[in-house]
Amino acid sequence: MAKKILIVDDEPDMSETLRRIFEPRGFQVKVCDNGLEVVDALVEFKPDLLIMDVMLPGVDGYTLVSSITGSVDRELNTLPIIIISALDTSRCMFESFRQVKAFFSKPFEPQDFLEAVNTAIDTREFNAS
Repeated sequence: MAKKILIVDDEPDMSETLRRIFEPRGFQVKVCDNGLEVVDALVEFKPDLLIMDVMLPGVDGYTLVSSITGSVDRELNTLPIIIISALDTSRCMFESFRQVKAFFSKPFEPQDFLEAVNTAIDTREFNAS
């Protein structure tokens, strides 16, 4: 079964770039362009990984990560998260969240990003066993 990745980014070019990285490798991808859609997408799509920008319309990435990691839903509070941002200074905001497996400043190397994605998904599967 294909692994599912939920991408949350308000920049269509970034979302499309990520989609082109993952779909040819067999991942199923869903994209949200604002923070307001994320909770519903998490429940309906049930991703294996969440990739999220920090600055989003509606609800920002920090608020979303805080609510996801504090969820009583086991699926949500074990969901690995990778943060992407044009602002490297926001990296420190996410260091205390155990679910945040990586932080990438835009632009990033696709191969490094893909490795982080595979590691995050593999870690979740290992911990679920």
